[in-house]
Amino acid sequence: MTTGPSVKDVAALAQVSVGTVSNVLNRPEQVTPEKRKRVQAAIAQLGFVRNESARSLRSGSSRSVGMLVLDVRNPFFTDVALGAEDVAESHRHSFILANSSEDAGREQAYLDLFEEQRVQGILITPFTDVLQRLEAMHSRGIPSVLVDRLAGSKEFCSVSVDDVAGGRAAAEHLIASGARRPAFVGGPFTLQQVSDRHAGALAAVSAAGLTLQVFETPNLKFDRGRQIGDLIGDLRQSKRPDAVFAANDQLALGLLQSFTATGIRVPEEISIIGFDDIDFASQSSIPLSSVRQPRQLIGERAAQLLFDEIENPAGHVHQQIVFTPELVVRDSSRQA
Repeated sequence: MTTGPSVKDVAALAQVSVGTVSNVLNRPEQVTPEKRKRVQAAIAQLGFVRNESARSLRSGSSRSVGMLVLDVRNPFFTDVALGAEDVAESHRHSFILANSSEDAGREQAYLDLFEEQRVQGILITPFTDVLQRLEAMHSRGIPSVLVDRLAGSKEFCSVSVDDVAGGRAAAEHLIASGARRPAFVGGPFTLQQVSDRHAGALAAVSAAGLTLQVFETPNLKFDRGRQIGDLIGDLRQSKRPDAVFAANDQLALGLLQSFTATGIRVPEEISIIGFDDIDFASQSSIPLSSVRQPRQLIGERAAQLLFDEIENPAGHVHQQIVFTPELVVRDSSRQA
């Protein structure tokens, strides 16, 4: 099997040292423009392609970072990942996006893969309690930042929103617009985001002297919202909620589709509000009220914190950044 041109071949053609070629590839700002131009010309002439796998083996790490999200099909996580990817690109790192699909086994398998690939850092929205695993990886030189999840430990950075405040704002809006039989749809409650959003809604409902009906789901996917919508539609009018706060927009859109299909009028009979404010929320047949998160900004800030720790481990200070979510009222909920 033939091999391509090597770094030594590039150095010989450009009439520079191997170290200079390495600097052009990894630290171009340290090379004079004249030498950099010669090396780049030699690379182009020879068709040289750097062997990243070999470089990773020598250095013990790769120029890549990994991101593990709960559901890559959810546009919220797509937007968060886009923000993180932009930062990784600016640091000249490749970006590996993985999907746990809210499955504990897949989550562990991808953490194994990231470690095997020698990534320099990890962005993660945990499905299970993985802090002990992340601490062990950190001790081996792989830092992590929690995304869309407040770190329960000051040993990690995290970027999230105040989910309790978001849940409270959603429920207060529904109550102010006339809801007397509010409901919460979401799950599993082992997800901190779900638990916090429910807690905020429950606080608002309790303060109003009302009862919050709960429909727990095994995940946050669209089809679960549709199933709960069908279940609600089968209830007698007197038992049926007159307003629903869903733990994310995918569930809310599933509810909306079910109610539309069965002739339940939104918002005249049931108001709906979601969480995340994905792009499709405003574009649905009945524009969806939602609690907005700064999706791309969450990804950007998380990646910036990760690269600060990668590049400046001794001086890095862990931060827990918490954004305040914004209530966006549209046609799916009655106006106060």
